[in-house]
Amino acid sequence: MAAIEVVIFGAAAVGALAGGLGVVLARAPIRAALALLLVLGSLAVLYLLLAAQFIAVLQVIIYAGAIVVLLLFVVMLLHARTGEARPTKLPRQRPVGFLLAAVFLAAVVTALRDAAPPPLPAVGQGFGTAESVAGVLFTRYVLPFELASMVLVVGIVAAVVIGRGARP
Repeated sequence: MAAIEVVIFGAAAVGALAGGLGVVLARAPIRAALALLLVLGSLAVLYLLLAAQFIAVLQVIIYAGAIVVLLLFVVMLLHARTGEARPTKLPRQRPVGFLLAAVFLAAVVTALRDAAPPPLPAVGQGFGTAESVAGVLFTRYVLPFELASMVLVVGIVAAVVIGRGARP
């Protein structure tokens, strides 16, 4: 890896971790959705560093573009307030949760400490590119692809028919 790639990787990794913490710790749902956008954008950068351009573009278009925007619309349309937590009726709920999380973390660390990671298989030269995905999609999986497109068309037609309602 070149020095600039290491810097970009570090920035994207820090962005993904910071965004993940923002999603979990944000009290306002809008801020949590924007932190999710940071996570998804950082993951797209990491995919680009892995030379998986097609997956990175899908990450931006589908997840960062469509899903986060849909989530923001839902939050705004539901008039979500500041996201303040209601007082709990079980006063010992939080310490018990922290204790269970610590026990689970200790079990995971113990299990991972003794396990050796399996060797990773080498990937092909064009792995993750648009050409390789399209080649497999339109040769080996052409029937499931066409069936999925027909199901989507049926869903769109059904949405239009339901949306129009009954005519007088």
